[in-house]
Amino acid sequence: VMMAREGLFAGFRVLGRFSGPVPHVLRYHSRHRQFYLAVAVGRSVHSYSVSNALLQDITCLAADRMLIFASYNNILHAFARNKEVVHTYEGHKAKIQLLQPFGDHIISVDVDNVLIVWNIQTEEEYFQVDFDKATFAVSAILHPSTYLNKILLGSEQGSLQLWNVKSNKLLYSFPGWHSGITTLEQAPAVDVVAVGLVSGHIIVHNIKYNETLMKFQQDWGPITAISFRTDGHPVMAAGSPVGHIALWDLEEKKILCQMQDAHSTAIAGMSFVPGEPLLITNGADNAIRVWIFDGPGGTGRVLRNRMGHSAPPTKIRYHGQNGEQILSAGQDGTLQSFSTVHEKFNKSLGHGSINKKKSKKKGLKLGSMALPPITAFASEIAHQSDWDGIVACHQGYITCTTWNYQKTSMGAHKLKPEEFSKHKPIDMYATAVDITSCGNFAVIGLSTGRVDVYNMQSGIHRGCYSKERAHVGAVRGVAVDGLNQLIITAGSEGLLKFWKFKTKDLVYSTKLSSSPSGILLHRDSGILGIAFDDFSISVLDIETRKTVRTFSGHHGRINDLTFSPDGRWLITSSMDCTIRTWDLPSGCLIDCFLVDSAAVSLSMSPTGDFLASTHVDELGIYLWSNRTLYSLVSLRPLPADYEPSMVTFPSTCPVEDVDVSGDEETCDEMIEYVSPEQLGEQLVTLSLLPESRWKNLLSLDVIKKKNKPREPPKLPKSAPFFIPTVPGLIPRYIAPEEENNTQSKLVNLGVLSQKSDFYIHLEEALTTNEYTAPLHLLKTLGPSHIEIQLRGLAPEGGGSVEVMQSFLGMIGMMLNKKYNFELTQAYLALFLKLHLKVLSSEPKLLEEVSRLSVQLEETWIHLQMLFNQSLCVLTYMKSALL
Repeated sequence: VMMAREGLFAGFRVLGRFSGPVPHVLRYHSRHRQFYLAVAVGRSVHSYSVSNALLQDITCLAADRMLIFASYNNILHAFARNKEVVHTYEGHKAKIQLLQPFGDHIISVDVDNVLIVWNIQTEEEYFQVDFDKATFAVSAILHPSTYLNKILLGSEQGSLQLWNVKSNKLLYSFPGWHSGITTLEQAPAVDVVAVGLVSGHIIVHNIKYNETLMKFQQDWGPITAISFRTDGHPVMAAGSPVGHIALWDLEEKKILCQMQDAHSTAIAGMSFVPGEPLLITNGADNAIRVWIFDGPGGTGRVLRNRMGHSAPPTKIRYHGQNGEQILSAGQDGTLQSFSTVHEKFNKSLGHGSINKKKSKKKGLKLGSMALPPITAFASEIAHQSDWDGIVACHQGYITCTTWNYQKTSMGAHKLKPEEFSKHKPIDMYATAVDITSCGNFAVIGLSTGRVDVYNMQSGIHRGCYSKERAHVGAVRGVAVDGLNQLIITAGSEGLLKFWKFKTKDLVYSTKLSSSPSGILLHRDSGILGIAFDDFSISVLDIETRKTVRTFSGHHGRINDLTFSPDGRWLITSSMDCTIRTWDLPSGCLIDCFLVDSAAVSLSMSPTGDFLASTHVDELGIYLWSNRTLYSLVSLRPLPADYEPSMVTFPSTCPVEDVDVSGDEETCDEMIEYVSPEQLGEQLVTLSLLPESRWKNLLSLDVIKKKNKPREPPKLPKSAPFFIPTVPGLIPRYIAPEEENNTQSKLVNLGVLSQKSDFYIHLEEALTTNEYTAPLHLLKTLGPSHIEIQLRGLAPEGGGSVEVMQSFLGMIGMMLNKKYNFELTQAYLALFLKLHLKVLSSEPKLLEEVSRLSVQLEETWIHLQMLFNQSLCVLTYMKSALL
């Protein structure tokens, strides 16, 4: 059975996802004594700590003091410790739309109007009620405070019902207010419930006496969420489908204030933190905001928020060289920076504005002054603390904007040709942009074929390439090399042009096989990737200006290209929903995988650890880890009939790379190759020992002499007080005694020494002719030990002529087998140096040495010939014209 091939990239996690259309829930942790916020994001629950992912996107969320409940389709799950699924409740036939925790039970309602009460611990159904959809379609559910075993249900028809869950009885029906109910919320007062209606009305109703206490109306459509302040201020907040929030004073029974554009989409969930002036809101615009009410007029200001793109990102690029920031431009018109390390380092550079000062002064809505979304941008960190380091072009817009990463805002300059300073042309727009590696210049290509260069610091126009325009068609790509020598431009007419950066002269022009859709330059290696409209890819060397590789295999428009940091891989994404990795040295496709929706943009980390991608209709940035960094991955070319497998998107928490194969038989191509000790009989093999073990064997005596410690200075012998004299008639002094150094300190060790292991092994080898044991022993010793062992082989060192003969036999065996070649030379050289006198006087040894001499010469001649051959081939290849 063929096993599935392991890919180069494994899904890691998503960046920039914070909220979805599902209302958040607030839960109190009694032991930690703090509130936790749980938000459904795609398939995961973020509990500010994150859960594991479910199989599909979460559609409903609820929480009690112990567990978080999340459902998708007709299945309900319970998470414990904010992380793992501990209970699963299966029994609904249709998609679950409402959840209500209820003591030891949880109540769920599906779209077919079936209500089920579950026992949380046993996962069993307590009971089930089917409502008639025509008369009472359940649209809201609430457990009124202090009402034992009772729940209140609201319907799309407008009526309400109060049920006793324990006895499964309908206690009371409320006729309603002729409008569908969207939400029910418990007021701080007992028996009082706020009812949100489709008509935009909010009814504050006492359910005990069945009387309406007050009625409010909101102008922005149905009520999406309601929450009450509980910190002593009688205020009720209501959310709307357009993102505005209305605050009502319950004592005065009038509107207190309006918070317009709190979110750019419908307010999904809102909740006041109990006992604090804090309101938490979330929406489908991928934002969670915490509002604090501490100012005059009762309005709230944003205390903190977590937000990503509210519309899918279209272009991403790693910023800087540490691989920790990804710049992302989205269809929502914003430019944002996402950190791969932690969410707290994320920052939004904001929305492009036609006139920033004017729009701030007039307090105009963003819509009237907003720039269209960014289609392409380039960034450089070289001078980002001195001036703007990012330049971007906008959809259908001739003006390019600069952005400042340090100040996290739009920059000072608007870059466009001077002739359009008064009026804005309709059919001309910027299409391609690049920034020099020094961060001083921006190069911008227009749809008319014109290419301009601007100074980033001053915004001054520094000229254009060619007098009129660089290309006949639209500019599809511009790239500047690493040293500001060359600029490369590609036009839709199918020409690729090389220009001198400084003089702006045309150096070279070449016709491409088809119209290019985009280009990308790997500055370090001078390799240019070109994507074509016919879905093929070319790789061009800018030194020789020749096409070095051509790849075909995509079946849809190529959206983006990215190189690995070393320039060995080119990774491409296309509308055919595949992401392919091409190996440039071998010219082969080495990886290909399918994703659910096509990747719009790709960027490989400068450190090579992650591939980042954004996809059609997806708000997040997906990180794929490069598996070659931490596991054995086959880089063999894929077969021509390879069918890529579908890969699921990573979720918001990092995925452990689990070995799916387990202990079963591993794939053939993934088995690690173990090299044999000797590849072939003709080859010479070296040992794997470090040089320090054998290289200095011959010069050991020199090294020892150098390393010998100097003797400390000797004190002169003090003269005796009475100088001794020779007895006799004439007084004469005794001459000082000379130290008697005549006795030799050398002892013949032959008698005293014990036989070493090496010596014993060599003795044994005389009969067995097996030399592997003494050789292995010698390989484990250090240089000085080796010298001692070889000294001990001679008769004066306690050895014998036979053992010396055995040693020479071991050297002969090593030369025969052609392995440990460098050790053979070193050991033999030391042996000859130590025992030259003995060798010359023993005929047996002389005979053995002369035989070894012939063997050595043959091996060296053979090696010399091979060396010469290789050198000749190398010299030819260097000098011959390619």
